[in-house]
Amino acid sequence: MNIGVLGTGFGAYHASLLKQMEFVDRIIVFGRNEGKLRKLKEELGVEITMDAEDILSNPSIDVIDICLPSALHTRYALEALDRGKDVFCETPAVLGLEDGETLLQAEERTGRRVLVNQFIKFDYAYEYLEQAVREETYGKLLHLSMRRETAPLWGDLGLSAIAPKLMIHELDFIAWLMDSPVPSAVWGTSGGKDGQALVLASFLQPKWSTQLTVSSLMPGSYPFTIGYEAYFEHAKLEFHECSGANGVLEASLTAYTSGGQAAIPLIPNDPYAKSLRHALLCLRNGTDSNLSLRQALKSLKVAFRITDILTADTATRGGK
Repeated sequence: MNIGVLGTGFGAYHASLLKQMEFVDRIIVFGRNEGKLRKLKEELGVEITMDAEDILSNPSIDVIDICLPSALHTRYALEALDRGKDVFCETPAVLGLEDGETLLQAEERTGRRVLVNQFIKFDYAYEYLEQAVREETYGKLLHLSMRRETAPLWGDLGLSAIAPKLMIHELDFIAWLMDSPVPSAVWGTSGGKDGQALVLASFLQPKWSTQLTVSSLMPGSYPFTIGYEAYFEHAKLEFHECSGANGVLEASLTAYTSGGQAAIPLIPNDPYAKSLRHALLCLRNGTDSNLSLRQALKSLKVAFRITDILTADTATRGGK
C-alpha cells in the first residue's frame, strides 16, 4: 500500500508507525514546516512535500492519513474520497454533525471509506473489559465508571472543546457498548481557568449505568491518567494507568471476585499502532471495521450534545 500522510505534528508519529508495517510500500508526508519535513526524510526515509496536491493528485496513493487540525479534516477527506482514495482520520473526525453527514454521503457516492482513529478499542485493558461485558465473564455489568485526567498540555480543553477533543475516546467506548447513549446528566466547570475544564457525564439505563469524569484542570505535576472501575454481578474490575517518574508508564488491571484478588496481566501493546494497522488492512481487504465513520459519529453526537449543555450552562451563569 502507498500512504499519503497530511501533517507533521502527530503525522510524524503515524509515519514512524507506517514504516514498521510490512505491507506499506511508500509513504509521502505533507507539511508546511520544511525543517520538520527534512528531519522526517532523514530519520525515516519517507518522501516529503510542501504541496498537499502532490499527494491528493497522485494516482498511486491508496490511503490519505489525515493528521491536520480538526477544522481541516472535512475538506481534505472530501478531496481524498472524490479522488478515489480511502481515508484514515485522527479524532475528532469532524467538528459538526453536518460535516459528518457530508462525508457519509461522499462515502456512498465514491465507494471509498473513512475510518477514524478511535484507538481505545485496541487498548488491551478496554478490550478485556469489552469482552467481559459481551461474554458476561463476571455476570452482567451493573455500573461502569471511567476517567481521563490531564494537565493543560494540548491547547484548548475548555467547556466548549473538551467533549469532542478529550472525552471522545471514552464516549466512543460507551457508544460501542450502549449503541446509542444519551447523557442523563452533565455537569462541568472551568474552575475559573481559560481553556480548562472538569466535566462529569452520566448515562443511566434500566439495566446498567455509566459515569465519565474528564479533567484538564489537573496541575502540571499530575501525571496523565486514565482508568475505569467496572461493577459486575460477581466481580469488580479496576484499571489504572498513568505516566510515572521519567515518563515510565505505570498500569494495572485487577479483578476482585469471591475467590479473591487477582492481577490481570496487561499484554504490552500500542493501541495507536494496532488501530492504524487494523484500519489499513480493512481498507486494503474491503472488510468491515469498528473504526467506521458512522460509528465515530455516534460518539461525536454525544460529545456535541454534552458541549451544548455545558456551554448553555455557562451562558446562563454569565460566562463563568
